[in-house]
Amino acid sequence: MEPSTDAVLIRRTLAEIAPVADKVTSYFYALVFTGHPEVRSMFPVAMDVQRDRLLKALLTASEHIDDPAVLIPYLRRLGAGHRKYGTQPAHYPAVGEALIGALGRYAERTWGPEAEAAWVRAYTTISQTMIDAASEDERSSPAWWHAEVVSHDPRTSDIAVITVRPDQPYPFLAGQYTTVETPWWPRVWRHYSFASAPRADGLLSFHVKAVPAGWVSNALVRHARPGDVLRLGPPAGSMVVDHTTDNGMLCLGGGTGIAPIKALIEDVAEHGERRPVEVFFGARSDHDLYDKDTLLGLQRSHPWLSVRPVVGDGLAGQLPQAVGEHGPWNSYDAFISGPPGLIRSGVDALKRIGIPGERIRYDAVEELAGAGA
Repeated sequence: MEPSTDAVLIRRTLAEIAPVADKVTSYFYALVFTGHPEVRSMFPVAMDVQRDRLLKALLTASEHIDDPAVLIPYLRRLGAGHRKYGTQPAHYPAVGEALIGALGRYAERTWGPEAEAAWVRAYTTISQTMIDAASEDERSSPAWWHAEVVSHDPRTSDIAVITVRPDQPYPFLAGQYTTVETPWWPRVWRHYSFASAPRADGLLSFHVKAVPAGWVSNALVRHARPGDVLRLGPPAGSMVVDHTTDNGMLCLGGGTGIAPIKALIEDVAEHGERRPVEVFFGARSDHDLYDKDTLLGLQRSHPWLSVRPVVGDGLAGQLPQAVGEHGPWNSYDAFISGPPGLIRSGVDALKRIGIPGERIRYDAVEELAGAGA
């Protein structure tokens, strides 16, 4: 399809500001906070963590303004997810004004009355979709859940399995993820996948790896203890099992990306299905295959499950390569979870060996969740 006039104008602006994105971001927040100082308290004290997420989300949405199949679900997730920040409909005009002001300042060649009008129309669509989604979500879900840590199980020097008890029912699907805020870093949220299918006792588990300069991950691995109370955002993610088919499942999990894969295995088992499930579990060293015993135990219990550990430094290359040495996989649905590099190389590798793109499921959280991170 030919792009709309608005889409053409918007993409020209995006192309022009790309080399100066840092300046656009800084100016954008300066306009937000000086024009509306009351919203500053909604953001983390240290803005280096949050800095580009809100603007990135707006620009991502604008780039897909001609693609409602991508745009609307994305905006609805953002709108519902923004409730945990305390976002209200009255806040959207302030953000819109700052966005137009920052673009007008730095898109000198492509900016003008027509471009501005296109961006105003795009932002109107974006903001109204998010407001409507938040209003709808408010009728059925809280803005966040409090969750008490009930166990903290260190698996390696920098990986822990953390189990929490939400203060009210928390509905989710195996393979999904949520956002977590700790009491040590207020208003800083990070994504973590659920490490099990929904449980009868309502408990939720996460696999957390402490990463350099990772505020939330280090707090959870090094400091969290039973009795501490976290906050959880709403569940999100589309990497879930389609129980209307009996297709085989090919699962690639790198590092703590094995957590949602484990949840998918449990989901298949609980539904009483006997479809083949092939799991490739990768890590840099055997020591980092921290959940290998659990997975091999599941393999012993379920004859339809096969687990293959893969060890190596070039994880993004070795794990997809190991998958290519087995198969064929053309009748399988594929699921990939792990670092962004692994997801990118894994998707490419799976397409090369014949799995259609529409049957490859993954959640590229950093790219898709935008301001929800």
